Amino acid sequence: FLVFVLSVLHLVGADGFHILPQRISLSRAIFAALAFHVNWLEAAHGYLPANWDVLWSLSIEEMFYLFFPLVCLVVFRRSNGRALFSVLLLVLIAMGPFARTVWTTNEIWQDKSYLGGMDCIALGCLAALLTDWLIRRDEGKSSYRSRLLVAVEIVGAGTMLLIALWPRWHWLNVIGHSGIDETMLALATCFVMIATVVRQTRGSAFTWPLRWLGRHSYEIYLTHEFAIVWGTQLYVRSDRGPLPLWYIGIALVSVLPGALVARYFSEPLNFRLRPRLSTVGSNYSSRAGVTMSIQ
Repeated sequence: FLVFVLSVLHLVGADGFHILPQRISLSRAIFAALAFHVNWLEAAHGYLPANWDVLWSLSIEEMFYLFFPLVCLVVFRRSNGRALFSVLLLVLIAMGPFARTVWTTNEIWQDKSYLGGMDCIALGCLAALLTDWLIRRDEGKSSYRSRLLVAVEIVGAGTMLLIALWPRWHWLNVIGHSGIDETMLALATCFVMIATVVRQTRGSAFTWPLRWLGRHSYEIYLTHEFAIVWGTQLYVRSDRGPLPLWYIGIALVSVLPGALVARYFSEPLNFRLRPRLSTVGSNYSSRAGVTMSIQ
């Protein structure tokens, strides 16, 4: 649906969505989107317009989802399948920073290579396995375990905040240049998810906006550039009002396309494709937390 809308905008010559013909053709961009290599296409030929560009990360994830079940079918037939699978995930995690730094000099490929994005997905898989193991042990009610999980959650949240603020400390620059910062961010996120699910933390009215954004993050991610491109064009043409208010306004408006897509497109299709989820969800709350963490 997104590729169809973007193709129409390209054909009508919409400013900010038209692909430069001397760089990449529309048919080539469509094929790259449907064949999971927008990231490679941009590394080879340059950036696509903003809303096409967001498909680079989807290409990595779809490639993972294509091969992930096949690897599981092979690995888990063995008696030591879980251990072998964990080793494979650890190898992907170790390769991620190298793929983002020393294995290529192409700046786009450093940010958007397949191996450069696999470490974060592999960490999510390990987090799900660890969470499942902790829940099966059923020791979450012990005071020591509870305090330890709180500490893990605090460390994870603190690390996420540190990377977001990125103070001007020398050792942070070393982490950034080595490509470990993205791995640290993913690991910190996994810490928060593991502790939240195992402790069976209940959401509050205060955290409802964050939880809503999390559940609809993909629809918002895939469509937010519509609001940003058109909002930026409106600001350039009007040149009125303080710039920070424009930032805030565009950020808030960028949520709306994702909300509309979720409400009227992706969620209805999701329930049609997976009807069992609508009936078993209430009886599967703890496990669903693990599943949704990966998704």
